[in-house]
Amino acid sequence: MAGFLSSKSARILSVVLLAQAGVFYGFSRTEVVPHRQPLAYFTLNDTPWQMMQDQQLDKDTLEVLKADDITSRIYQNRNNGSFATLFIAYFETQRTGKAPHSPKNCLPGSGWVPSQSGVVSIPISGQSQPITVNRYIVARGENQSVVLYWYQSHNRVIASEYAAKFYTISDAIRYNRSDTALVRVVVGVDNGNVNRAMDTATQFVQSFFLPLKQYLPA
Repeated sequence: MAGFLSSKSARILSVVLLAQAGVFYGFSRTEVVPHRQPLAYFTLNDTPWQMMQDQQLDKDTLEVLKADDITSRIYQNRNNGSFATLFIAYFETQRTGKAPHSPKNCLPGSGWVPSQSGVVSIPISGQSQPITVNRYIVARGENQSVVLYWYQSHNRVIASEYAAKFYTISDAIRYNRSDTALVRVVVGVDNGNVNRAMDTATQFVQSFFLPLKQYLPA
């Protein structure tokens, strides 16, 4: 996969070829929709993080997202009082035109302008390898936030949108599934201290990553 990600033209060509293959071999079958628990049951009881607000999205937003299950919550760390927002959108299938909306496109549409972007590796307790996720610093007026996000399916964490599309088609062909989830964390930057906000976001991800796996099909 490293070679696939190293060349933009190779990525595009691979996605096109796989899309054609998917049309002929994957998308003509009745898709397997895996059983799972609703995200509403997701809890962080054994962590320092306490849910402060379960945010209800308006009808127009839900119609745009077209996700099969969504949760948007604000959490607070009991130990230090820091806040973090968790957003998860789960899609049972992507064959009917439904797909995650990339935050790098949605955030500017909401008035947030990215000032820094890249990827970051986050070690997870009990896992031999860290997860690699997207990292954005965004600003709107005088407000700044750290944004981490990734795509997750089949116990796989993907930062790249190209790779996410590649795996969607590959999984449709191999497993007759195209389910996926978009996971996003937002932490506000206080007094210009981006590093502290990043530490908070990292600790939050480390707290919820393993509990969340129980609600996303392997």
